[in-house]
Amino acid sequence: MEKATVSIVKVSDIYQSLQESLKLSDGLAGLNVNDRILIKPNIVSWDFDLPFPPFGVVTTSVVISALVRILVEHGFKNLTIGEGAVTNGKSQGDAVFEALGYKKLQERYGVKLVDFNQDEFIATDYGDGFKLDIAKKALEADKIINVPVLKSHNQAKVSLGIKNLKGCINKKSKQFCHGLGDEELSHTFPRIIEKLPVALTIIDGLYTLEKGPGPTGKAFRKDLLIVSRDPLACDLVGAAIMGYKAEDVVHLTNYAKRHGYSLNLEDYEVKGERIEDHHKYVNYDWEWTEEDTGPAGFKKRGITGLAIRKYDSSLCTGCSAQYNPMLILFSSAYKGKPFPNVEVITGKKQLADANFDYSVLFGKCACHLNKDNPAIKNSIPIWGCPPDMGKLVEVLAEAGIECDYQEYVRFRHYLFDRYKNVEGFQLADWSVESLQESVN
Repeated sequence: MEKATVSIVKVSDIYQSLQESLKLSDGLAGLNVNDRILIKPNIVSWDFDLPFPPFGVVTTSVVISALVRILVEHGFKNLTIGEGAVTNGKSQGDAVFEALGYKKLQERYGVKLVDFNQDEFIATDYGDGFKLDIAKKALEADKIINVPVLKSHNQAKVSLGIKNLKGCINKKSKQFCHGLGDEELSHTFPRIIEKLPVALTIIDGLYTLEKGPGPTGKAFRKDLLIVSRDPLACDLVGAAIMGYKAEDVVHLTNYAKRHGYSLNLEDYEVKGERIEDHHKYVNYDWEWTEEDTGPAGFKKRGITGLAIRKYDSSLCTGCSAQYNPMLILFSSAYKGKPFPNVEVITGKKQLADANFDYSVLFGKCACHLNKDNPAIKNSIPIWGCPPDMGKLVEVLAEAGIECDYQEYVRFRHYLFDRYKNVEGFQLADWSVESLQESVN
């Protein structure tokens, strides 16, 4: 049987490098010029209120722009870019598309733009009682070109092509994917692809991100493109480049086992650059205390009287995005004296402990799970899906825990500013400035 091919190309000129990647992987072979093509980038989230460094977090616009140009030059006319980014109650897809320069692609090449969150979802039965609501535009596409980022993920170790398709489901299904037992994250999201016509995966490795998937992680310039018509093969190579063996990434082993695929890289053909020449471990995990009382940094600061249980895979995407702000706000409340014996509970399976005087229930899931928990002495529920940080500050103040929201604002500026004047880090990678003349 012919081996699936994966190309690895060191990027110089984006357009030329992507052409080389597609040539080595025979990437366009499975596409017909009359196909309805959906391009699925990774826009995990965006923020118009505070500084947002996209490095290693969001698919670069220069890669999307080069891909669209190449497709048009090959005669493809029915192109759509679609995504369902995480939102805090309001959909901003149109504004995000404009910020990323996609409107210029729309004007120049006629590319359609679809915010899945504002469009229709179709209830889709996967069998065995497994159902998800999939974006209609994703199901209607003849072929999908998946363009994830080369980054780590604090719940899934790596976030590559298979994981990126989680953006094709609605909020309710995303929450379902962060379940328990057979509905645990590594078992659920790898099945999304089974109903989607993914014909090509292009991993955008201009940057890579440790401790992802959000901007609190640290990005590094990588300048790689990893391309394959085989989604698993592409993810296996991407994981290997980030220093992860396939068998150590549960969702990849689950996917391979379910479909009878090999996890052995020797069973795939790698063209272009060699994996070993670009292999470098990218850490996915945040260091926590052995006592499970919070980030290691809290212990180093001498923070006591507070136990924040480490997040698990049942913490949904929305609460995950608010998790770091929550940590910063608790940190801002520390004034050198111990907290009043407080615990913080998150996700769908953490239960409050009777040894604490106050139990902060962070998010709707934790609130529902613990609403009748007899172990709780004083409940501090922070409702919301996800919780609002202003409300968190307000509710904690009522309990005598004074947080400083401006500390979080300063932290966000720090995250953005740490990339200033760093060689190779340029926000222009998320713009579409220099398009070629229209193709006949």
